[in-house]
Amino acid sequence: MNKRLHTRLAFIIIGISTCILLISTVSVILATHYHISLFHDQAAGMNHDVSQLNYHLEQALIQSIIWTFAGSIILAVLIGFYVANRISKPLVDMKQAAERMSDGQLDARVKIEGKNELAELGNSLNELAKQLHKQEQLRVTMTEDIAHELRTPLTTLKSHMRAFEDGIWEPTPERIHSCYEEIERLTKMVVELEDLTHMESPAFQLERNEEPLKSMIEQGVDLVSAAFHEKKVDLSFSCSPNIRIFADRNRMIQILVNLLTNALKFTPENGNVRIEVLEEQQDVLMTIQDSGSGIVPEDLPFIFERFYRADKSRNRRTGGSGLGLTIVKRLVNAHSGHVWAESGKQGTTFYIRLSI
Repeated sequence: MNKRLHTRLAFIIIGISTCILLISTVSVILATHYHISLFHDQAAGMNHDVSQLNYHLEQALIQSIIWTFAGSIILAVLIGFYVANRISKPLVDMKQAAERMSDGQLDARVKIEGKNELAELGNSLNELAKQLHKQEQLRVTMTEDIAHELRTPLTTLKSHMRAFEDGIWEPTPERIHSCYEEIERLTKMVVELEDLTHMESPAFQLERNEEPLKSMIEQGVDLVSAAFHEKKVDLSFSCSPNIRIFADRNRMIQILVNLLTNALKFTPENGNVRIEVLEEQQDVLMTIQDSGSGIVPEDLPFIFERFYRADKSRNRRTGGSGLGLTIVKRLVNAHSGHVWAESGKQGTTFYIRLSI
């Protein structure tokens, strides 16, 4: 543990004590020497008077005590105010910065000087302010994104209902089905938001057991196989039946379904998606590779953020809700794993590394 501030305070206390002893010693020496010399001058050529000697010794002791007391008080006051100012000033600055942050000024920062524990506390407070400011920006952005995501389908539904009500449109099965699709997308987005909020809460826990990875992949592939068959996209996988991982089966299947659904959206007709699993010492590396349009390098760092779409021109029908990959990242992190993506001009590969 860092003891720089503790050491400095200890040296200050030791220094004050040493200075007081030094003042005391010098005062006694000087006062005694002065009065002894004075006594010798007065007693020159005269008989030595013991009472006179006692008087001078008494005066020497009294004066040395007075000088010691006065010097110690002055020294203690000067050093005390100096030390109190040096210690309290950064604490007061931190208090004021914390008050500004509590008032909503999340851009408030503490000026850092030195490299002691107070400087580290200031750095921690600045980092906290930085994270709070970032979270506030994310909250505002997320609120705007949710409002934007909800506004368009609700506006569409409202215009459809008004057209039906005014008799402008006939409620044909196709138009009713279009309204149904918008409602389905809204319902799915609300469910995903609830799921994501639950994952980020402190109470979220996985129900982990030792499970065969191949069995989970087979179940995930089976859930999306109809959609792949309808779009004429080939889906295949390769996994050893001996690989077992300590995981939450339902959540792992959710990860697979989200990644496969995402791959299907951006893979053209007659394309292919392939899952491969490799053992690497104490880890398992699972790759999901598609032959889709790919992701530009500038977008790769942001694809796991909420509501992010690499292609801003994609609508909700082709681009999804923008929450699927965020859920994938949260679930993989909950399994103490790591997920990332690599992409070229054609095709994207998602990697998931998990411990066996």
